[in-house]
Parts: sequence; C-alpha cells; structure tokens
Amino acid sequence: MAKSDSFFIRADVETNGTTYAQTEIDLGSFVNLGVSKSTLLRIHNVAISLADDSDPASQAPFLAAANTETKVSMQLTTQSQSAIVHASDKSVVASASVFIGNDTSTALNASEITDALDVLPQMWKNGYLVGVDSIFWATDCAIALNGEVKCSIVMECTLEPATQANSVALALSQQ
Repeated sequence: MAKSDSFFIRADVETNGTTYAQTEIDLGSFVNLGVSKSTLLRIHNVAISLADDSDPASQAPFLAAANTETKVSMQLTTQSQSAIVHASDKSVVASASVFIGNDTSTALNASEITDALDVLPQMWKNGYLVGVDSIFWATDCAIALNGEVKCSIVMECTLEPATQANSVALALSQQ
C-alpha cells in the first residue's frame, strides 16, 4: 500500500480561562493496529487559530480584564491530560502559548497579543507518526478572559502502512 494523498483533520476547543478544556479527536477510522497490515497516521503540518467563539472576524474581544495579562496555552497530545504538560512529555505532539495583555492605565489603552510558540507551528521534515486511536486537543489560561475563546487546529495528514510489530511498538511508546 502506497502512502495516501494528504487530507485534513480539524478540531476546536473553547475556554475562558476558568478550567482546562480538552476535546478528543477520534482516529479510529484512520489508525488500524494489531492486524497483519496495520495503518498509521502521519501528521505533516499543524496550524492553529484563536478567535472569539461567536465571531471569528472580531478584533479579539476576549482580551484579559483591564490591566491584566494572561497566557493561553494549547497542546496536542496522544494521551488524555488533566492540565497543560511540558513539551518534553512523551505524549506531546505539538504545543503553543499566546500571551494576551490589556493595559488600560495609559492614554493608549494598549492591548497586546503576542505569540511565544514553543513547539508550534509545526512542519516536520518527515511528519509525526501516530499509532493511537485518539489524540487530544486542549487549552487553558492563567487568568480568565473577557469571553470565550475558540482554539482551532488543522492538521495535514497522510496514512501509511506498517508492520504489526512496528505499529504496536509505536502505539505503546505514545501511551
């Protein structure tokens, strides 16, 4: 079986900073493990977007409260998590952080959104091979925001064959 044409997997998760939020991305229709001819998913590219949950075109109305700043963290993992983990965790496929500040103490009333993308955006030379039935897209904030934020992810993927031994070894290393 040759590598497949690329396709895209998309997911969203929403937060206002009060709790860790996670969504499961079911890969059961793509990843096939434990049979004589296994199929694995290879993620080639990851892109993210942060937007107001009800109006993606608005000018960031979800900013932090006046005279505060916060960090919005996001992660894509091969295991379910209960909090943001370090990029060195074996389950992390990609992660990102965006800093949001809202300084109303000056005449400029300066609001700022800056990215400090630790592992994302991601374009691996050979892709990231996934051998699990689900991956998890999650977000959390340090301080509550003024509204809901929708964190979206788009992944460019292909399918490829693997031996049973290789696919099971990969799956065990990602759990």
